[in-house]
Amino acid sequence: MNEQIIQNYLSETIESFRSYKKLAEKAMAQVTGEEFFRAIDAEANSIAVIVKHIAGNLHSRWTDFLTTDGEKPDRNRDSEFIAESDTRESVLEFWEAGWKILFDSLESLKIEDLGKTVKIRGEDYTVVKAINRSLAHAASHIGQIMFLAKHFRVADWKTLSIPKNKSAEFNLDLAEKQKVETEKLSRFEVPPESSGQANSGE
Repeated sequence: MNEQIIQNYLSETIESFRSYKKLAEKAMAQVTGEEFFRAIDAEANSIAVIVKHIAGNLHSRWTDFLTTDGEKPDRNRDSEFIAESDTRESVLEFWEAGWKILFDSLESLKIEDLGKTVKIRGEDYTVVKAINRSLAHAASHIGQIMFLAKHFRVADWKTLSIPKNKSAEFNLDLAEKQKVETEKLSRFEVPPESSGQANSGE
């Protein structure tokens, strides 16, 4: 496999993980302490529980990623769905620790590591498949966090994407910014050297 393609895959995957983490944190920042722990019905998970579950999964999957099974024997998955004795601070501390393990592991991967195989619950996964699985898992639950935060904030919700009924305005603004950037770059372009010989006057 082309090494540049592999390097692009790794860097863009890390960028995607960071982007999803940032979205979750911007959503969580908009809810109160009570809302952080509130479940909207008897079967639903609170934001706190979802955060604990994402973090627990990251701890387990990415600790010694290449050398041990992704489902660690000391993981208590069921406890991730209980948050009665937790504080917001303790949950977010667990969250940060899980993401640190993920990023440290991803950033340490070498190009040749992507051809290896890892295990999750005894099942073989290519490294690429395991990475994609982890990204999809985090993204799906972060979508739940954003949904709940928006549900609690209602009209006070600060959108994390293009505002409703503002797509055309957003696209025009983006096009204008791109035009300005293009004009700035063109000012620094060096004119090509003349291919002809200098006039000697003869």
